[in-house]
Amino acid sequence: MRPHISLNVRDVPTAVEFYRKVFGVAPQKQTADYAKFDLTAPPLNFSLVSSTGAISAVNHLGIEVASPAQVAEWERSLHEQGVLDTVEKDVNCCYARQDKAWFTDPDGNQWEVFTVLEQLPVTMPLKDAACCAPTCCAG
Repeated sequence: MRPHISLNVRDVPTAVEFYRKVFGVAPQKQTADYAKFDLTAPPLNFSLVSSTGAISAVNHLGIEVASPAQVAEWERSLHEQGVLDTVEKDVNCCYARQDKAWFTDPDGNQWEVFTVLEQLPVTMPLKDAACCAPTCCAG
């Protein structure tokens, strides 16, 4: 398990250069409107999503798990606790095919528990700046 942070940023290339300095590595994936750093030290799935907002903000938070079975375990637990919002199976999001369970904290911060089933090529732009919020990238 490792945490996932997705930030809305005004300029992805500028943010990539900043975080390349911070983390000491290049992003695993990068387009004009998206970048993803797969970090091992610290263990973190960190992404940057283009936004036209006036300030940078958290897009969503997440917990990456190793398998669809672990997503299903989280789904059951979140459902039992009454906090499960959305379940997505086999969705294409942020240049990867994924299974996800979403929940929202009391302050409106969206969280996803997800596993990557397959990495997808970086060939198409993201649908919109809201990617990868629940259901934005399904299909």
